[in-house]
Amino acid sequence: MIHQFTTLTIALAFICLPFQNTMAKNPPETLLQKAQRIHEKALTVDSHTDTPLRISRPGFDAGIHNDFATTGSCYDYPRMKEGGLDGAFFAVFTSQGKCNEEAYTKIYNTALGLFDAIHQSVQKNTKLVGIALNPDQFRKLAKEGKRTVFIGVENGYPLGTNLNRVQEFYDLGARYITLCHVKNNQLCDSSNDTIAAGGVTSFGKEVIKEMNRLGMMVDVSHISDRSFYDVLKLSKTPVIASHSCSRAMCDNPRNLSNDMLKALSANGGVVQMCILSDYVKKPTPNPERDAAMKALRAKYTSDMTDEQMAAIRKERDDLNRKYPQKLATVSDVVDHIDHMVKIAGVDHVGIGTDLDGGGGVADCQDVSQMLNITIELVKRGYSEEDIDKIWGGNLMRVMTQVEKYALAKK
Repeated sequence: MIHQFTTLTIALAFICLPFQNTMAKNPPETLLQKAQRIHEKALTVDSHTDTPLRISRPGFDAGIHNDFATTGSCYDYPRMKEGGLDGAFFAVFTSQGKCNEEAYTKIYNTALGLFDAIHQSVQKNTKLVGIALNPDQFRKLAKEGKRTVFIGVENGYPLGTNLNRVQEFYDLGARYITLCHVKNNQLCDSSNDTIAAGGVTSFGKEVIKEMNRLGMMVDVSHISDRSFYDVLKLSKTPVIASHSCSRAMCDNPRNLSNDMLKALSANGGVVQMCILSDYVKKPTPNPERDAAMKALRAKYTSDMTDEQMAAIRKERDDLNRKYPQKLATVSDVVDHIDHMVKIAGVDHVGIGTDLDGGGGVADCQDVSQMLNITIELVKRGYSEEDIDKIWGGNLMRVMTQVEKYALAKK
C-alpha cells in the first residue's frame, strides 16, 4: 500500500507539473491589466463633445497633443489615441437666441462655420482621423488605426423654420440633432426653461419626421419632460439622450427620471452617461464662485462678436482657476451607470462625456483619461460584453436601426 501510494503521488506530481509551470508563466490578470485589455479591444465611442468650439478658434490644432492643465482643452486626436477612444461625436453647438428670421439666418451661418471647421480639421489630419457616416465606416477606420469623428448638431435652432436644412445638415455629415438647448426654441421646450409650447411644436414634429426619413438619430438631451414623451410618441425609430444622467442620483431637470429611463428602454433607445460634474453630483456650495459665474453669464448675449466671446472664455477660465470647483469622480459617474443599468437595462446605457462643453470629473478631465471609466466598470464586476455595449455597442446598434429604417423607406 505504501509503494502504491508513493507511485501515485509521484505520478500526480508529474501530471500537475505542466499546469504549475503554466501558472508561473501566466499569472492571473490584475484589475488594471484586465481593464486595459477590455478597453483596447472594445470599439469605444463618446456620443457628445463640444470640441468644434475649440477647433474653430484660430491657433488651435487638434492634430497635436494639447496639454489640459495649460490650455483647458479636453480633446485632440493624439489624446483620443492615448485614452483608447476610437470615435467621438463632435457637436455643432449653437447657443439659443431670439426666434426670428434675422436670428435664424445668423445662427445658421454660425452652424455652417462649425461644420466647415470640423471638416477642415479632419482633412488636415487624414493620417490620424476620418469622418464616419455610419458604423461600418467607423469599424473600417478603427481597423486602419485611425480615430473617427462623427458629427451631431446640438440645438435645432439653426434650422430656423426651413425643413430643407435637416437634409442639408445630414449631407454635411450630421447623424443626430439635439432638438434644443437650455432655452425653448422653435422645435420644443427645454428642460431648463418655462413651459411655452407644452412639448414639441408643430414644426418640431415635421423635423422629427424628416430625421426619421433621412436616418438621423433624434436626441432628447436638454429637452423638457413633456417634449421627451412627445418625441417617443412621434419618432418611428429609437432615440438617444446623447449626454444625460440619472435624476434619481442627482436631482437636476437636465437628468432623466426613472420613468423616463424605462420609457427610453421600451423605445429601444440609449441614454449616454454625461460626466459634467454638476449633473453627476450636487455641487458643494461655493457662494463666491456661484456669484462670479452668475455675473459672467449675465454678460453673455447671442449676438456677441468673436472677440467678445474670446474675452468671456478667458474670464471663465480665470474664474475656474480662482474658484476651483470640487468635482465629482469616476466612481460617482459609475454610480449613475449602475442605477441606469438597473432601471433601463445594460442594452440601453452608453457614455457621452460633454468634454470641452463643461464636462469632466476629478479623475477624468480629458479624453486621455477614458480608461479610468473602464477600470471602475471592471471593478464593479461588469463583464467584457457589457462594457463593449456601454462603450459604444448600444449606440451603434441604435444608429444602425435608424439607418435601416430610412433605407427601407427609400
